[in-house]
Amino acid sequence: MSFSSDDAADKVIEDTFDQHVDNFIDQQVDNFIDQQINKPKRRAYIERHREQGHQDLWNDYFSENPTYPPEMFRRRFRMTKPLFLSIVDRLSNEVPYFRQRPNAHGRYGLSALQKCTAAIHMLAYGQSGDTYDEYLRLGESTALLCLEKFNEAIIQLFGDEYLRKPTPFVLQRLLDIREVRGFPGMIGSIDCMHWEWKNCPRSWRGQYTRGHGKPTIVLEAVASHDLWI
Repeated sequence: MSFSSDDAADKVIEDTFDQHVDNFIDQQVDNFIDQQINKPKRRAYIERHREQGHQDLWNDYFSENPTYPPEMFRRRFRMTKPLFLSIVDRLSNEVPYFRQRPNAHGRYGLSALQKCTAAIHMLAYGQSGDTYDEYLRLGESTALLCLEKFNEAIIQLFGDEYLRKPTPFVLQRLLDIREVRGFPGMIGSIDCMHWEWKNCPRSWRGQYTRGHGKPTIVLEAVASHDLWI
């Protein structure tokens, strides 16, 4: 009986020891996994040669003898070259983000032309941020930041003059122009898009919901040929 009691005691001690060891190992494994999951991942640096991107862009569109003529610039940028350059000039002079500055090593960053071209192309064609990586030499996250800063700057610098409601004088002027051109009653080119109304009152959801199940508000933008409105 004494021998059996000793065996039972040893078995309890052994099981307890094994349990502590298993718990310790499990805890160490869990800690290691948590560290790997929460460990910040550094993206691999890609040398894009941004200076070459600026030079290619300059030679193609902005040099004294550009590769592409003004009519191709107008089609690809959806505006004339003087208008685009005036926007770039104001942004580079009045918005710190668009000023080209050297870093700690004396190397200059992306030019205002590269940043504005990336933003304009994304707005004009609705393409992803990395579409022009090979040409403009800027990554997707940088291109998206350019788009965000460009939109903010346009509203800040030009909102009071262009992003406004038309006055009765401007409306009548546009109606007169359209009537002469054979489009009586037309104000200008209208574009619409549905914006989701997140905080739409429950009692109004039915009249603001179309086919996709979420209430939306239609945003209409009207533009005249000379940007009067």
